[in-house]
Amino acid sequence: MNEQLSNPQPGYRERARFALDHGDEMVAEQSFLHLLDAEPGDAEALQYLAMRHLVRGEVGKAIERLLAAHRAHLRDAGVLHQLGSARMAGADYAGAVVDLRDALALAPQMFVARLRLGLALEQLGQSHDALVAYYGAIHAAQTQGRWLGDANTAPGMRDAVKHAMRYVDAGRHDLFDGILEPLRERYGRSELRRVEHCLAIYLHEQPANLPDPRQQPKFLYFPGIPSQPYYPRERFPEFEALEAGTAAIREELRAVLEQPRDLEAFLKVESSQDAGTMLRASGTQQAAWDAYFFYRHGQRYDTHCASCPQTTALIERMPLSRIREHGPETLFSVLRPGTHILPHRGVTNTRLVTHLPLIVPPDCALNVGGEIHEWQEGRCVTFDDTFEHEAWNRSGETRVVLIMDCWNPDLSEAERAALAELVAGIGDFNRSCDLPGD
Repeated sequence: MNEQLSNPQPGYRERARFALDHGDEMVAEQSFLHLLDAEPGDAEALQYLAMRHLVRGEVGKAIERLLAAHRAHLRDAGVLHQLGSARMAGADYAGAVVDLRDALALAPQMFVARLRLGLALEQLGQSHDALVAYYGAIHAAQTQGRWLGDANTAPGMRDAVKHAMRYVDAGRHDLFDGILEPLRERYGRSELRRVEHCLAIYLHEQPANLPDPRQQPKFLYFPGIPSQPYYPRERFPEFEALEAGTAAIREELRAVLEQPRDLEAFLKVESSQDAGTMLRASGTQQAAWDAYFFYRHGQRYDTHCASCPQTTALIERMPLSRIREHGPETLFSVLRPGTHILPHRGVTNTRLVTHLPLIVPPDCALNVGGEIHEWQEGRCVTFDDTFEHEAWNRSGETRVVLIMDCWNPDLSEAERAALAELVAGIGDFNRSCDLPGD
């Protein structure tokens, strides 16, 4: 059989690529046109020719080429991205939004597509949606090591990126400050000065000026309250009733331990390798940190609470940091023999962590900010987990403490109410951008 008849596009793709490598766009364009004669749905050829149409200001022809590419390759995010960009060049911002959102549904980490989506939404006057798109674009880009400065931002994108950053700075400030306005009306503006300062630090409008270098919150730093690894017991009058109930709590704990199917791994990781960044075994037994939750991320585990009514009643009397979809977190923390929880930091100093030790074998301890504390059964200890901290069980038995997240006692009622609304609002916004809440 004649080879040319069996291969009707002899090397056109290779010719086009060779021409592009040598800066000959005319030859590249002609080669791709020949390729399309035999392969009308070839995405590479259609996308290149669409780009050439746009260079010449032929927006309609570019869109026609890209629609043909999309019909042939329905799940090609790059084609949809280019189609959305072409529609923007023709001022069809509503059409661009549809195409760009379809592209991002297929490839969420395409940060340039997300940036263009923000530009289109802003043109349509959809300010909040534009804010979400811009913030998601910046976050995705910077997660991938881009847009950290001019050096890692393409020259042609710099003005758009800087515009997006200014838009995000102003938009997030207005959004989160607006959350506080009803609280100002309720409690008075002066009562929320420290919360406003806290928000300014979160938004990088003011420096944190942390008084203790050991303290490094991962999310939210609240200024103007003591910076200390452990908090004095006298700050928590609720401890008396909690500690008096130790025996009853321990009895309910023993029933839980007899039904280990109700326990779950505290760390939600996808592999043992990921767990190895948080846990280490000091012996031959595998490291394990299990939990029996009463609350997690603010969600109440009704079945667990019903199974441990006395424990639950005592927990509910504590000043738990209740924040929608965030807090509190309360649980029986079960540290298996030979397990070491490696050094790590918490998210905010607005809440503190309290332990009521229930079963404590020898050679178990907590280290917060370099200060070691040995648990004593029935005696609470409260610490600020924004200080680097770790815990270990070097014994051959299981260690169990009851953990509770409580408000920092140095916050006023107004500040707690405002923080609950603010943190929930930040979480809502981050989720709308496909980001974590804290």
